[in-house]
Amino acid sequence: MIIILKPDIDPSGPEVKQILNTLHYYQGVQTRISGVTGKERKVIEIYVIGDTSRIPDEEVERLPGVEKVVRVSKKYRLIGRHREDLESLGFEYNGLYFDQDSFHIFAGLCAVDTPQNVEKMFKALREVGITTSRMGAYKPRTNPYSFQGHGRKCLPWLFELAGKYGVKCIAMEVTKEIHIEEIYEELERAGRPTGVMLQIGTRNAQNFELLKAVGSQKEFPVLYKRGMGITLEESLNACEYIASEGNRNIIFCLRGVKTNLGDPHRNLVDFAHVPVVKSLTRLPVCVDPTHSVGRRHFAPDGIQEIFHIAAQGVIAGANAILVEFHPNPEEALCDGPQALTLEELPHFVEDMRLVREAYLARKALAQKYAHRIISREAHNGLSLPSACAF
Repeated sequence: MIIILKPDIDPSGPEVKQILNTLHYYQGVQTRISGVTGKERKVIEIYVIGDTSRIPDEEVERLPGVEKVVRVSKKYRLIGRHREDLESLGFEYNGLYFDQDSFHIFAGLCAVDTPQNVEKMFKALREVGITTSRMGAYKPRTNPYSFQGHGRKCLPWLFELAGKYGVKCIAMEVTKEIHIEEIYEELERAGRPTGVMLQIGTRNAQNFELLKAVGSQKEFPVLYKRGMGITLEESLNACEYIASEGNRNIIFCLRGVKTNLGDPHRNLVDFAHVPVVKSLTRLPVCVDPTHSVGRRHFAPDGIQEIFHIAAQGVIAGANAILVEFHPNPEEALCDGPQALTLEELPHFVEDMRLVREAYLARKALAQKYAHRIISREAHNGLSLPSACAF
């Protein structure tokens, strides 16, 4: 059960205390108060966990401060949509807003190598008006002898350069809890010139202790990558793991699944799941075309496959793209063969903005025809089919 409070209700005020006292009459239930930051307002929600079958909706809805009561399924209690009219789990971080309507491009190096290459990347981002990036300081690798990132020692100059070029948020993978502490300490020491979004990589998709660690801190938002060999439901439950620890500032990232059915691509592209995830949850959805395709290859139409795959995600409503670039891909210390070049960055950004405009036009067209159906059904005195609800 989710109890949504009326606007401007103080979470520590008398109305909430009365609601909690009423709920605590029913044994076997626990309550948790959480805020959802929407575009128009901040919504305060009370989650009632346990056997809520004995709690009458009408009694709760009559309490002062209650706007409405929503019954939820067992799946994805905190991140789930449950009803069409529930607001998406948007959040603001370092001057940027992320929700199911926003759009950002996280472009950058798979692995941080030299200050010179990082500076070239950040400078190129500023020139095309992008303030979000990806930078790998900690890199889990299949081969134990492969480069696994510079770790903490690169963070001071990485954060300094990000601030110099106006980068507001860096998506950065962490593989263990100590990495979170290192990022926090170095960001503080640098004077917070930028922000960091903690990335859970596909190899740690079910590392439950790491999920608890990123969930129990609220300093940094989290970008969770779908597990390469687990189901969508299992991946979404991993996000629920994060949210259950208190941090609901989560972006869900599709990055392809591991199967030879995707050959010759590195992974089988799963971007058709963008609208599925947006329907099942209230999370923003990201796509990673670089790891899905795994190569720089041009189609006969002159468009790179990475561009095509990214467009598939964006045209389906993706809210973010995670994509690799490098000033000299042949010299990259990680995944160089799949990195785009800085010369291709303006083309990529313009192409994605074009596709994004096409998606918004499609969305407006769908709403236009839905409104026609609503008007017709209302005129005929019929109820609107649920598939047409917006």
